[in-house]
Amino acid sequence: MSKLEQPLDADELMILAERIEQLPADDAEWVNRLLQELLRARAHEGELLARQASGGLQGPGERDFDEQMAQAALDTAEWLKTLWEVGYMGAGNFRAQPRAAFPAIDLEDVRKSSLFARIRQGKHALPFPPPTRQGLPWHELLEGSAQAHTVSAEIVRDEDGLPMGAIIEGCSEWQVLEEDVEKQECVVQHQGKGPKFRLLPLDSASAQLRRELPTLTRQIHLQGRGGFNSYTLEWPQEGAPTQFVALRAATWERAESEAEHWLAMTHPELYGQVRFVGSEN
Repeated sequence: MSKLEQPLDADELMILAERIEQLPADDAEWVNRLLQELLRARAHEGELLARQASGGLQGPGERDFDEQMAQAALDTAEWLKTLWEVGYMGAGNFRAQPRAAFPAIDLEDVRKSSLFARIRQGKHALPFPPPTRQGLPWHELLEGSAQAHTVSAEIVRDEDGLPMGAIIEGCSEWQVLEEDVEKQECVVQHQGKGPKFRLLPLDSASAQLRRELPTLTRQIHLQGRGGFNSYTLEWPQEGAPTQFVALRAATWERAESEAEHWLAMTHPELYGQVRFVGSEN
């Protein structure tokens, strides 16, 4: 475990409290509030550990509530980090440059922030551009539940009749990976990233774009400690030791979403092509 991953001890927390007093007044106020919230969370964790050690087990409803609260805390941390590093998106959803001072946030910002809503739904911004449909981003194709879409499509061929690419719904950035001449269908992928799709002709003017089922399976391991669940993605690597990726999640649904996000960030060519299965350690 690296130094950054180790919990702060009591002495380190006291040093942080003393350093807060050296900050400018405006910064000291919000940093102190975060520290107090941290201390309350640490005290609550201590109570849970003490109850567990004394045999005071939690009921199902109480445990579910704690997991929901833990996930809400993780989501809020992700939101605040994005506001600080990327830019502020308030109630009006207008992007602004990152600030030198922490932005003021009121209840209206929390309620109407599209960024916070997306994070609470377990979603992240894709690290690569999605396909477009008539010039507009087509996130639904990658993230929606529908497996098939009726589209306008054209295969672009070279002088020898071999496929060079495809134009689907006005987007010319589709690659043709495979072609079955007899069945008049092909497998396509947008810019070599994201899910693979099978393109099947319906008539002279339209075709069906059908998402291919995942061909790879990877395990997400569940571990329980202190009344909370933690999840780790196991990722085998050819010619290298197996990688274990810690997922910032307190529930299975969010663990699966975090694994998808990690896959999009590190292996975009496999995004949408992996099925995640759970196992308990």
